[in-house]
Amino acid sequence: MKKIFFLLVTLTISASAFSQEFSKNLTAARTSYTSNNLSDARFAMEQMLRDLDVAIGKEILKMLPEKMDALAAITKEDNVTGSGNATGLFVHRTYGAAQKKATIDIVNNSPMINSLTALLSMPFVGAAKDANQKIVKVQGYKAILTKNENTDTGKTGYDLQVPMNNTLLTFTMDEAAEADVLRLANDIPLAKIAQMAQ
Repeated sequence: MKKIFFLLVTLTISASAFSQEFSKNLTAARTSYTSNNLSDARFAMEQMLRDLDVAIGKEILKMLPEKMDALAAITKEDNVTGSGNATGLFVHRTYGAAQKKATIDIVNNSPMINSLTALLSMPFVGAAKDANQKIVKVQGYKAILTKNENTDTGKTGYDLQVPMNNTLLTFTMDEAAEADVLRLANDIPLAKIAQMAQ
């Protein structure tokens, strides 16, 4: 724990761009650790990690495309949260209007990662399980593409789930063709997001 604490202290000193809240939590962690109040030190460090998750999430939002074809990003709906513990960060962006939308969701340490990775490692199981699912490759990453049919409107949409190390990116489009979903997914900087989110 000492090594982690001192690593965080060193990172904090070298990065002056962190918020006042981060500095306040660092001071609280240091004070609590020095007085052997490990529970409060842990809590303050978890708060610092949450702040880091949020900062990373905001950087990821900057990497996302401003448009997906004619669908412009609705930045007022952007959402970034960080938990500071095992569940990590969550990033959400919406594109489009009321009737035709696309979304990108990025979840670090998603509980779905293990099941998706297992499914991708045994493609014959994934293909046999659901006729509306198939395994595709996007920018070198294996992914699961799921076709969604709206029985009320008769329109078709897709969910593309791309596990990247410990991060899951889900790209969803309503009223879209499969080829368009895969083409637009190539505009998302997957490798940079995976590197930033890990």
